[in-house]
Amino acid sequence: MKPVAPVTRMRARPAPPALSLRPDGASDLGANALKRRRLQRKARSTSVVLLDSVPSSSPSALPDAGRRTKLLFLVTEDWYFCSHRLPVARAACEAGFEVVVATRVREHGEQIRDEGFALRPIGWRRRGDGLFGAARAISAISRLYHSERPDIIHHVALKPVLFGGIARRLAFAYSLNAPAVVDSVMGLGSGFSHTTTAARRRRWPLGQALRFAAGSRGWILVQNPEDRTALAGLGIDARRIALIRGSGVDINHFVPLPEPGGDTIAVALVSRMLRDKGVLDAAAAIRRLRARGITVELLLAGPTDPDNANSLTPEVLRSLAAEPGIQWLGAVADVRAVWRRAAIAVLPSTYGEGVPKTLLEAAACGRPLVAADVPGCREVVRPGATGILVPPHDVNGLAEAIAALAGDPARRAALGRAGRELIECRFTDEIVARETLALYRAALAESGRAPAFGGKTGK
Repeated sequence: MKPVAPVTRMRARPAPPALSLRPDGASDLGANALKRRRLQRKARSTSVVLLDSVPSSSPSALPDAGRRTKLLFLVTEDWYFCSHRLPVARAACEAGFEVVVATRVREHGEQIRDEGFALRPIGWRRRGDGLFGAARAISAISRLYHSERPDIIHHVALKPVLFGGIARRLAFAYSLNAPAVVDSVMGLGSGFSHTTTAARRRRWPLGQALRFAAGSRGWILVQNPEDRTALAGLGIDARRIALIRGSGVDINHFVPLPEPGGDTIAVALVSRMLRDKGVLDAAAAIRRLRARGITVELLLAGPTDPDNANSLTPEVLRSLAAEPGIQWLGAVADVRAVWRRAAIAVLPSTYGEGVPKTLLEAAACGRPLVAADVPGCREVVRPGATGILVPPHDVNGLAEAIAALAGDPARRAALGRAGRELIECRFTDEIVARETLALYRAALAESGRAPAFGGKTGK
């Protein structure tokens, strides 16, 4: 069956409000988030939304009477589901889907259940499973898929895409009624952003693994055009790569904030504390500026990540925080508190981002942006409009960009206003949820599974 033809425009419709949360524990993931959700039922509407390679629903995808369509998310960590997929899951639930979440459960299992979603714990880690651990995880996921019998599976990030794709083939090896699948590549990571020989050698096998995992009729969802081009260059059918920019941001929660007062300009980097996120480069830039007598300080907001080999240790971060003008705040319960203190957002990342949520949230709060000129960051940082892009690993360029904004409050305000406008036009969680549901419906229709909803259709 030929893929459904892509569309370039789509009339936006009201969508249920949703909550955008930090992927690294630096935003509120607790009961206050649930309380806010109950208070934010009223939908907002947007005039026209631009789509890139997102298929439209065909008439055969219209809801039928009968059982609810089951949507299963496979995500590595429960906090990552809450930070990146919760708005889409809520929109799917409002549209009548039955939602199941399979993930490693740590601190946010209760929140997922309180949303009304079925929770299926998976015993794995983002890294370090080893060969036998990987085999156990794939076997467990395959058994889960066989028992749940979902209509559509959404694999979120590279490991769930690869493990889940193999598990899906095992679970439905002899079935003509395999579930539809959407594979979200939330940025290609260091394997594509690094230029070392080892990194280049990993790209071709990764492309082949993605092709195998998705199969000939699965959809791969990317967040920026560079990732789409990279995957197409590895032999993945470009007609099956959909582009939806980012995971969205809740513009009712992240609102424009007044410029912080005081003589010292605070610059904030909100992220997991990884070398690839540019934490050390940001610290080096602040040192240079303070040595020149420029009164700036750096706020590092976010936790370490023991599962990531590029994570800085608490000892290194405490050593940085002992320097004048640098503070490590750790995980922050509500990231808006950071943007009330900081006048400038920085992210000198070389990580291979999708679209960094930290930049979306900062722009929504009216903060100008300084980021590395890499895929993903370019989607939010429009040079001269919303912020400044600097070459990756260019500490001097980073310092000069920060200095230019630190000394020009009028420019900071103008860039902040433009950033907020960009978020409202292109990056709200409602827009992302609506476009993702359109992709679900197209994938279901293509697989011969016309959605059957037990609740609102979202149409």
